Amino acid sequence: MTDKTDQEHPQYRSDRAIVNQILQGEATDYNLSELARLIIRYKGFPGARDIQRDLDKALKKVGLTEEALYAKTRELHAQGGIYQNLGRNREDWS
Repeated sequence: MTDKTDQEHPQYRSDRAIVNQILQGEATDYNLSELARLIIRYKGFPGARDIQRDLDKALKKVGLTEEALYAKTRELHAQGGIYQNLGRNREDWS
């Protein structure tokens, strides 16, 4: 028998705060970009089930499919500047 214990993601704490911000905020370009980034990060991750559920809620809240969100954020990143004005680099897609 294999152990089915969920793993703890090393970025859980900071990601939890971002997810809370997305759920409470508006569908800004920044929040959409963060939502897409975190969906990619947690897709298939064996743990952080609360974050995964809340990412699904946030996606429903903004009224986009996952594919539409990715298309929108690709456009935003092509224009540039999503993370540049915040003084930190969020291009850590892992």
